Amino acid sequence: MAKSERYELTPDKQGVVWDLLMYVPTVGGLAVGAFIFWYKPNHALAYLLLFLACFFFYQAVHRVLGRLVLLPNAPLALDISKQRVLLELRNGQKVELVKNLRYFSDYAGKSFGLTGMDTAGAKRQFVFHKGQFADQNQYDKIGGALKVFA
Repeated sequence: MAKSERYELTPDKQGVVWDLLMYVPTVGGLAVGAFIFWYKPNHALAYLLLFLACFFFYQAVHRVLGRLVLLPNAPLALDISKQRVLLELRNGQKVELVKNLRYFSDYAGKSFGLTGMDTAGAKRQFVFHKGQFADQNQYDKIGGALKVFA
């Protein structure tokens, strides 16, 4: 890979459906449990369940908006070369990971993570899902290109 290769990201609508199928029953069950225990003499479990429901709700919103590429710090494009990875974010910023760049693939092959230091010295982390790429060939190609950083 002598020169850089650019990859555009798209919203992962199928992944969002699976996330909603996972998070909606979880948050709903925790909220119902908190409501039930609220009317018991000891409210401690109700507070715990309400906290967990709010926590999982926040995580679900963040994950869904990230998959739909709607968050301001969500990557829109990757530009990969041998020495660095350049990410274009939705808010217009460009983040160049140049130091301690690491690639982490999951065992199922449905997502991967990138972490590294940008040019300002801040550690940055990003997660990419297979559905955010145009097709399986592009996802495999980017995985092969990033294995240099594993």
